[in-house]
Amino acid sequence: MNTATNSYQDDLKDLRTNLGSMLPQEALTIFDNDADSLQSNHKSILKLQVGEKASDFSLVNATNKTIKLSELLKKGKVVLTFYRGTWCPYCNLQLAHYQKSLNEIHDLGAELVAISPQTPDESLNVKEKNELDFEVLSDNGNIVARKYTTVFKNADAPVNTMTELGFDFDAHYSDDSRELPIPAVFVIEKDATISFAKSLGGDYRNRVEVSEIINNLKK
Repeated sequence: MNTATNSYQDDLKDLRTNLGSMLPQEALTIFDNDADSLQSNHKSILKLQVGEKASDFSLVNATNKTIKLSELLKKGKVVLTFYRGTWCPYCNLQLAHYQKSLNEIHDLGAELVAISPQTPDESLNVKEKNELDFEVLSDNGNIVARKYTTVFKNADAPVNTMTELGFDFDAHYSDDSRELPIPAVFVIEKDATISFAKSLGGDYRNRVEVSEIINNLKK
C-alpha cells in the first residue's frame, strides 16, 4: 500500500514557509484575512449529512468524457472532494496528498473523485501538475457543489491581489461569477448513502486528513 506518511497539517507547515518566501507579506496577509473572514462568516457548510442519499450527477472529466456518479457507485464506494482551483496552493497540496494514498483507497473498494468549477482544460492542468490518477471533474456554475457544500462569491481583495501577482483568476472558469465551493469531503456507499461528510469550514487552508477517509473506508 502506498500511504502518505505525513499528515496534511505537517505538509501545510512547509507550504506556509514556502509561501512566506515566495509572496510579498502584504499579499499573504490579504489571503489570510480572506480565509479568516470566510471561517467567521460560514458556520453551517454541508448541505448533505451522514445517512442521507447523495445527489446523482453527470460531469465531464479532464478529457471531456462524461462521468456519472451512479455509474461509479455500481463498482464501489466513491470518495468525493470539492476543491477551489489549480491556482489554490492548498488545493494542490490536498489533492497531491490524497494521491499518495490512492492505492489504499482503491484497496478498500473506493474511487476518488475531485470536483471544482474549473474548465476541463484546467482540470487537466491540475491532474498533470500533481500527477493525479483519479477523476477530476468540471462543475460549471457549481451546480453539483450547491447540493453538497456551501458556494460563495470570491471577494475582490484576494482576486485583485492574484491579478497583481500575475494570476488570472477568471481564466480558470467558463463564467464570471467568481463563485467557489467551500472544500468538503464525502464518502458515498454503493447504495448512495453518505457515510462520511466533513468540512473544516470556510478557512480553506485547512483540509480533511486522508487518514480520516481511510478510517471510514475500513469500517
